[in-house]
Amino acid sequence: MVPSMPRRAAAVLACACAATAGALAGPAAAAAPRIARAKCIPAEHCQSNPRFVAPGGKLALTGTGLTRGQLVVFPRKTNKRKLISSKLRRSRAGLVVVVPPAAGSGRIRVVDRYGRKSNTYGPIHVVKPPPPPTAADPTGTPFDGTGMWIWYLDKSEGGNLDAIAAKANAAGVRTVYIKSGDGASYWSQFSPLVVGGLKQRGLHVCAWQFVYGKVPTDEADIGAQAVQSGADCLVIDAETDYEGRYAAAKTYMTRLRSQLTASYPVGLTSFPYVDYHPNLPYSVFFQNGADYNLPQVYWKDIGTSPDTAMQHTYVHNKIYGKPILPLGQSYNDPPPEDMTRFRQLAAVYGSSGLSWWSWQASADRGWQAIGAPIQPLTGYTPSQDWPLLQKGSKGDETLWMQEHLAASDPTTPTSGNFDAATDTALRNFQTQHGIPASGTTDAATWQALLALTPVQPTATTPASARTARAAHKREIPVLGKH
Repeated sequence: MVPSMPRRAAAVLACACAATAGALAGPAAAAAPRIARAKCIPAEHCQSNPRFVAPGGKLALTGTGLTRGQLVVFPRKTNKRKLISSKLRRSRAGLVVVVPPAAGSGRIRVVDRYGRKSNTYGPIHVVKPPPPPTAADPTGTPFDGTGMWIWYLDKSEGGNLDAIAAKANAAGVRTVYIKSGDGASYWSQFSPLVVGGLKQRGLHVCAWQFVYGKVPTDEADIGAQAVQSGADCLVIDAETDYEGRYAAAKTYMTRLRSQLTASYPVGLTSFPYVDYHPNLPYSVFFQNGADYNLPQVYWKDIGTSPDTAMQHTYVHNKIYGKPILPLGQSYNDPPPEDMTRFRQLAAVYGSSGLSWWSWQASADRGWQAIGAPIQPLTGYTPSQDWPLLQKGSKGDETLWMQEHLAASDPTTPTSGNFDAATDTALRNFQTQHGIPASGTTDAATWQALLALTPVQPTATTPASARTARAAHKREIPVLGKH
């Protein structure tokens, strides 16, 4: 028989037992934590997709039942089955977790101090972004610095070489691009006498040729003739007439390059929005000897701002791996502040040169804007986006992706159509490289693909160029260059 207990002591014990029971019941009764959202912070250190974060970067988590000290669990980069964790911390941005440097891409979850697990959230892509360019890397060619394009020589200071040189020097223009040919016709204005005279006056002189693709061998000979006339570089101007002419582009480049030295600088100028012109054979020109990219970023005629036009241009042109030297708009009298902004953006995107269309169409205030001193942009981070391709995509970007993918998996079609076979090959490639098998070309996938040497397509013209005509979102105006 248990001795009786004083009433006061019994009451105290009862309270203690009730408190203990409540404490034990608390964790079981409370809801498990739940992640509603995780996003990369701060924005200037992140890509446009908030689920992309760098190793050692920060994620801000929101949801229910989340508190400081809880563990956020990530898959490991080297072994997805093994996990690695980091604690939630409180900051001005809310609850933040630092991504462990050894973390890999995949789904994350939170574990509280009682061992209860949240929902899985993601996937979170742990990808080190390419560093934004901080300084231009000179090409060592006349493409560096500032250039001005001349359509008709006699409408540019009346063709007076002294006046041309004086005006160019006053505006800081070091290279003039003079039209040397139209298709298979050579333009006599690009003569050795003119070229030599401008060189004697301290200018670089480059030739540019408008091409159609109808007689590519003859057109290539016209390009080579300009080089023989003393051109410091040659620019191929391929626009609407060249859409769908993949075989012609290969013929032209093969013929042209056979007549030039391996190091001779050849560039391509065309529409800046590659995705708006999916049947133009950018990839063929760049894969076969056009080593410099001069996209026509005519923001005013496109109907947008220099910022938007430059961002779109660089995102969709960087996949070709050639130095980008943007061609800006000085015709139709754009506001000088827009021209200044274009120059600043070209520098922050890492271009070692830029140029302007055109001499005869530039107003006085445009010439002043070209040569005026500018301040560097501060606090501006170039876009880290990449072209997002997925099943159903068509065009030259898709073909270029397939040609790189085929270097890893030879069964990949090179049709320019992102079909089921391409989807399977891409997902397999992503899995092999530790990238979430999303079937889309995210930043990590492009970077891994572009490390490979692309194959040459088996068909002379991809199926997408033969059978599909893109529905352009907005047709970028074609200048009357011919």
